[in-house]
Amino acid sequence: MTSLAGTGSVTVDGTTYMVEGDVKYKVSTKSRETKTGYDGVHGYAEKYVAGSISMRFRDAGGLTVADFNTMTDVTVVLTLANGKVVTGKGMWTTEDQEVDAMEATFDVKFEGPSVTEAISSS
Repeated sequence: MTSLAGTGSVTVDGTTYMVEGDVKYKVSTKSRETKTGYDGVHGYAEKYVAGSISMRFRDAGGLTVADFNTMTDVTVVLTLANGKVVTGKGMWTTEDQEVDAMEATFDVKFEGPSVTEAISSS
């Protein structure tokens, strides 16, 4: 059996950070909305959407949480237990970071024009 989920690593511009969990990513490039009328289904409308990568980081010693708020044009790389490598290029943070001091954690969401997934060759 091979591992499918639960472990992995994250780097932002080559720096590895401790990730507590809640890792999510979206590689979608478009969203569609069904258009209906009085006489039935007419089709759909399509619009572009940003890709995203989000997670909960551990507020480790030496880490400055405020630095995440200033991140723009960064590359985020997730290496997942199932062999996938998810890469976001040209990303920026979209929300301010609030630290849960009891758990030493904070959430970060990156969005950008390109999030791709590939199967690792290792």
